[in-house]
Amino acid sequence: MQQVRAKKFLGQHFLTDLSIAQRIADTLSSATCPVLEIGPGMGVLTQYLIKNPNIQLTAIEIDRESVAYLREWYPELHLIEGDFLKADLSTIFPTGPFCVIGNYPYNISSQIFFKVLEYRDRIPVCSGMIQKEVALRLAAKPGKKDYGILSVLLQAYYDIEYLFTVGNHVFSPPPKVESAVIRLTRNQRERLDCDEQLFKTVVKTAFNQRRKQMRNSLQQLVGKGNPLLQENIFTKRPEQLHVDEFVELTKMIEHGRTQNIL
Repeated sequence: MQQVRAKKFLGQHFLTDLSIAQRIADTLSSATCPVLEIGPGMGVLTQYLIKNPNIQLTAIEIDRESVAYLREWYPELHLIEGDFLKADLSTIFPTGPFCVIGNYPYNISSQIFFKVLEYRDRIPVCSGMIQKEVALRLAAKPGKKDYGILSVLLQAYYDIEYLFTVGNHVFSPPPKVESAVIRLTRNQRERLDCDEQLFKTVVKTAFNQRRKQMRNSLQQLVGKGNPLLQENIFTKRPEQLHVDEFVELTKMIEHGRTQNIL
């Protein structure tokens, strides 16, 4: 059977270095729950995952050409033809935890992680390869230029490890950027000590004007001229706040609403 053609509209860049594929698969070597591989393509990562006797592997692939290839070369693989972003993961895994792995398409990697967040109570570990720029953003600490919305929202629930960088020469076709392998491990925080939906709104609104003091960006949430804006935390820029400080900021806004001062 012929090789699968990489499709630009799907963001496909096929990994050709088997040693790197093995290293990515090893990021879940200690997994004790079922594993979902996103976008297996021609199975460069699948071949190592499927050999692991401790892994019960399911893969989801949107590209019909890749699906046909995988069904011929990996007939034992539990393969779902479909779009991960539209899939109901609770149908694929009705009960219990499951891990997620993949060589994620660059054009939807952020959306993939937002979906992982939706299932955070069931996904203990998520690992894989993404664009280096996005990986740096996910793992960035407060005060760093890469620290932003994804950093805060994901670090609220996951410990994030930037594992290693991958050059563009090990792909076909080569992307114009470098890649990186990361691992997200669920932390001990079961839920935030605040309104979690409001927390998300506060983080996104604050970073819309990341270089300005938050009294400028957040006045739309509390009302222009509100006394709350005089609190010291509102004089900071969003990139200066760690997760716990964003939680406290959200609680302040929550409290203001309950006191009918907003």
